[in-house]
Amino acid sequence: MNIEVIKKIISDNVALGDLSFVFPPNTQLGDLALECFQLAQQLKKSPAEVAVSLAKNFPTDEIIEKATAVGPYVNFQINRQVLFSSVIEEVSPPTPDVGGLKIMVEYLSPNTNKPLHLGHLRNGALGMAMANILQATGHEVIKANLVNDRGAHICKSMLAWQKWANGATPQSTGQKGDYFVGQWYIRYAVEAEKNPDLEQKTQVMLQKWEQGDQATLKLWEMMNNWVYEGFEATYARFGLRFDAFFYESQTYKLGKDIIQQGINQGVFQRTDKGAVTIELPGNKFGLNQDNQVKKITLLREDGTSVYMTQDLGTAVLKFQDYQLDQSIYVVGSEQNYHFQVLFWLLEKLGYAWAKNCCHLSYGMVYLPEGKMKSREGKVVDADDLIAQMEKLAQIEIKTRLKVGPGSDPSQISERALKIALGAIKFYLLRVGAGQDIHFNPQDSLSFDGFTGPYCQYAYARAKSILRSARAMADKPDYSLLGNESELLLAQKLMAFDQTVATASETLNPSKIALYVYDLAKAFNQFYQKHSVLSADNPQLTTARLGLVLAVAIVLQKSLNLLGIETLEEM
Repeated sequence: MNIEVIKKIISDNVALGDLSFVFPPNTQLGDLALECFQLAQQLKKSPAEVAVSLAKNFPTDEIIEKATAVGPYVNFQINRQVLFSSVIEEVSPPTPDVGGLKIMVEYLSPNTNKPLHLGHLRNGALGMAMANILQATGHEVIKANLVNDRGAHICKSMLAWQKWANGATPQSTGQKGDYFVGQWYIRYAVEAEKNPDLEQKTQVMLQKWEQGDQATLKLWEMMNNWVYEGFEATYARFGLRFDAFFYESQTYKLGKDIIQQGINQGVFQRTDKGAVTIELPGNKFGLNQDNQVKKITLLREDGTSVYMTQDLGTAVLKFQDYQLDQSIYVVGSEQNYHFQVLFWLLEKLGYAWAKNCCHLSYGMVYLPEGKMKSREGKVVDADDLIAQMEKLAQIEIKTRLKVGPGSDPSQISERALKIALGAIKFYLLRVGAGQDIHFNPQDSLSFDGFTGPYCQYAYARAKSILRSARAMADKPDYSLLGNESELLLAQKLMAFDQTVATASETLNPSKIALYVYDLAKAFNQFYQKHSVLSADNPQLTTARLGLVLAVAIVLQKSLNLLGIETLEEM
């Protein structure tokens, strides 16, 4: 029997349609509470009146031992054996819904003119966690990466390499490919301040690229391949996985075709100078500074594409190739307006699935130095941050956990990396996506408080208890459990499935981060107050070991949903 069965027993006895359950704020009030607000509307009575009536008439038995009205709630006390066996023996992932949706989660979207930075880590953590959570709730998820591999910005690094690299390569300089190319993008920005003519040369190079000039394409391919090698190393290190790659170099032409269709349909207009534009309705997008209707360009006067062109092509390609039910774009809040326009354009062009496109917008990430600015060379590179965090984690392991001089360095390094990555991901996921984050490396690595290492440590502690235990009895007597700490753990375990479901429905991994922290905190409180291995009698030890095992399983599942690995020992 699991908690859903218990809810059904209550629902069948109340027999008043769909009911809403919550957990009482205090375990002494009960194990499960029925909200009476909606029922009060149906019955045209106050919620408190409904609660009193339901509690008075509710049939108690060997499962539901007591029903008590507390304000607008009916609190139920569940038989201890039933309660604890339901949360301990039935610990499992949320049951997938039959007929889940086919959802593409597009995340990361790097540019091939620079390495990944801290902002990409937030994007990657959010994208992977959201994909994991959607899969856990029964959806078929395709993790996609749209690579920004063409355009004027890419030509800037190409032009700089042509002019000032003297044939240097990542191999000849010993640099990681994405870092090597990124330095030429920075060099371009420096030189362009002194020589504005470089901008025109960049546009000429872009035109040559779109015209298929072989020398330009060969240079572009060589430099992109350098970057891809660098990206792959970072993907592997941070745990980013993809099922599909889209490249703007392959989708912009489809975008141009879609623009032509829009012209034929009268959706878009061509200007006298050859650009293609569309006016945006003022009631939806407002007016410009001159109080005029806003207008956007879809093709420049020279016929080259803009971001919107290729995004139209990519959107259509996604639904054509994968027959999606939903497409989620994990992109920073700076692009909110862009996606509002993109989805409006798709609807305007007659694509029925446009309403199933969703922008999962996230805020900026700051360090103490302020906002990252890649074109000025002040970016916080992802690889550098991970390496710095790993070093800090090694120091923490050696000092806090008193690692001896004879310890295996490779083992310490492996632990440190998992702790570092857990710290980064948890810190980036613990608040709602829309909030800006001031990332503090030292705070994120703390073994105390609302952090990844704190939750990882709780799991390691639970596993340590289980390793130290003797074999558990076949049939634990869970009726022996029931103190405040044990009841709080049971309540937290019962909330797991619903928390995952809510995180999935709201596209909000921070729900999981808060949940796993609360569970870890409840477990640590239990551990400090009550002995497991030295309990008053062997039967109580066995029952508590069952509870500890359930906590360990759910801690691991929750952290894994966030893309965080657990450690058997810290």
